[in-house]
Amino acid sequence: MKPFLLLATRPEDEAADDEYAGFLEAGGLAPDQLRRVRLEAGPMPPIVLSDYSGIIVGGSPFNASDPPETKSALQRRIEGELGELLDRVLAEDFPFLGACYGIGLLTSHLEGTLNGEGAEEAGPTMISLTEEGSTDQLFARLIPTFEAFVGHKEACAVLPAGAVLLATGRDCPVQAFRVGRNVYATQFHPELTNAGILTRIRIYREFGYFDPNGMDEVIAAIDASVVTEPATLMKAFVERFATED
Repeated sequence: MKPFLLLATRPEDEAADDEYAGFLEAGGLAPDQLRRVRLEAGPMPPIVLSDYSGIIVGGSPFNASDPPETKSALQRRIEGELGELLDRVLAEDFPFLGACYGIGLLTSHLEGTLNGEGAEEAGPTMISLTEEGSTDQLFARLIPTFEAFVGHKEACAVLPAGAVLLATGRDCPVQAFRVGRNVYATQFHPELTNAGILTRIRIYREFGYFDPNGMDEVIAAIDASVVTEPATLMKAFVERFATED
C-alpha cells in the first residue's frame, strides 16, 4: 500500500507525537503506512502526490483567519506552502482530509467565510449528519448523530462555493464538508480519544481554547463523554483511498 501523508504543524513535541499516534490508531495504520512531515520544523519537502494514498492535515495552535500582519513568519511560510499544495490537491481531486486547522485552511483557500462565530471550547459536542452526509462515500459509515471532540477559535461560517455540507452541530453549523469527490474537511477531530484530548488540553491550557480556571469542569465533561464514532471516519478514509504501490 502507498502510505498516507500527515502534514503536521504543532511545535510542541508531545502534542505532535500524540496527534500522530491518534491518527495511526484511528486509521488502523502502521507507522510505515503514515508518513509524517512536521512543517514547523523546516520547509515542506517536494511532495509527489502519486507517491501517496492520501494527505491529512491535522490541528494546530495557528488560526488561519488571523490578520496576516499578526501571523508569525513561520505561520506565513507554512500556510504559503500548504496553499500551493492545496492548489494541486484540488486540481486533481486528490484524497485529502483536513481536520480542525485543516478545515480553516481549506475554507480560507477556497474563499469561504472563516471567523470566530462558530468557535467551541475544548471538549465534547454532538455532531449530526446532513442528508448529503448520510449518503456520502465516507460519512455514510457514521451513525446519524454522534459525539466528537472539538476545540477551536475559528470556524467556517459560510461554505466555499461548490462545497457540500456533510455534518453540522448546534454551536458550529459547519462541522464537515466535501469539495469535489475526494477532498474532505472536518471541524471535529477524527483522531482524538478521551485520553488524547486530556493530553491536548493540558498542553494548550493557556492558549485560549477554554478558561483555564475552569479546567476541572472541562475534564469532567470529557470524562462523562463516550467518543468512539469519529475514528470510523478515519477508517473509512483509509479503506476508501488506500492504493497499491
